[in-house]
Amino acid sequence: MNYIINTFLIGLFFGTFGTTVGGIIGVTINKNSNKFLSTILSFASGLMISIVCFDLIPEAMKLANILNIIIGILFGIVIMIICDIFVQKKINKRDSVSNNSLLKTGIIVSIGLAIHNFPEGLAIGSGFGASIVLGYSLAVAICLHDIPEGISMAIPLKSGGISKLKVIAYVILSGVTTGIGAFLGAIVGEISQHTIALCLSFSAGAMLYIVSGELIPESNKLYSGKWSTVANMLGIIIGLIVININ
Repeated sequence: MNYIINTFLIGLFFGTFGTTVGGIIGVTINKNSNKFLSTILSFASGLMISIVCFDLIPEAMKLANILNIIIGILFGIVIMIICDIFVQKKINKRDSVSNNSLLKTGIIVSIGLAIHNFPEGLAIGSGFGASIVLGYSLAVAICLHDIPEGISMAIPLKSGGISKLKVIAYVILSGVTTGIGAFLGAIVGEISQHTIALCLSFSAGAMLYIVSGELIPESNKLYSGKWSTVANMLGIIIGLIVININ
């Protein structure tokens, strides 16, 4: 029982620490020009593309066949479309919000990251089942790549009119699912490979929708210069580096 609790606490700590650090950086940045915001969103989209294409989907393909992976991706996309519609309806009722578009992007990114963090927690929990060294190495790698994700979540939320304290609270909550995933991973131990593949592909679908439906369109709306394109490619490269830390 102590092993399960310790694994949960480790997953919770590393899952929330990285996103919280990123969130703090995001809310303390005072530069709010359209060019800067567009650059951050483009960088975040590149980072997520890298994680989806070179981490989540390849890992899922090792565990299940292509049909199961496609089903998981489509399911993730459908869930995010439903969340998008729901969030838009809620935002439309808030007349006091000065930038509904950025606020919606921030909320959708928050939901997507919370979904994405769950299979990361499963990896930590099952990693500790194999060895302590593997568990900690996975936790540290996940913590590092959560930092830019926390930034990409915090900046649109803050620019959309959410107070700094609430932004930090939302960022922390998005990382809690890592602890939940680690808890379940420790309980189940050798989780079904098809279950892990489904979680990974579901997360990939959710992140694909965030990139295609929110981050890139919002970035292009804010600023259409070349620097956004450069930031997007830089995000892909940084994503590759972070993935290979693992």
